[in-house]
Amino acid sequence: MPIHPEENLNMAKVKSPVTAAVRVLRQAGVAYGEHPYQYEEKGGTAVSARELGVDERCIIKTLIMEDEAKNPLVVLMHGDRQVSTKELARVIGVKAVAPCTPETANRHSGYLVGGTSPFGTRKRMPVYLEESILELPLIYINGGSRGFLVSMPPAELVRVLQPVPVKVGI
Repeated sequence: MPIHPEENLNMAKVKSPVTAAVRVLRQAGVAYGEHPYQYEEKGGTAVSARELGVDERCIIKTLIMEDEAKNPLVVLMHGDRQVSTKELARVIGVKAVAPCTPETANRHSGYLVGGTSPFGTRKRMPVYLEESILELPLIYINGGSRGFLVSMPPAELVRVLQPVPVKVGI
């Protein structure tokens, strides 16, 4: 049977994965965009920003960290900024905060580093959000798989995750 031209178009589209994050977003009724892109090992937000043609500031990193008692937490930060772990520890009232090893982050989140989403994590963890993210009209955040971001207004992220706003970006 011949393939119709429109069928070729459909076959050429990249199919977005259905991850734990996508299931959480659907269940919460979030209207979001799906943005698959060519993932590059250790490429970070610079690669996803380039691939999607958006400002790196609008790409939001999901970082899994731990306090001195090994309690895990999630930090959401602009792609073009770093987290002051000293300031974060001070703001949340702990002695120290440090990034987890990739293995520990994978265990806490249920995702592979490079594909970590704050939605649908394996363990329930407190979420801290760089306050200035709320000023953006649209954010791009990992959808639970390497090479897959989802876009939404920051208000939707706040509605679903109820993060604590902080000022810890450097």
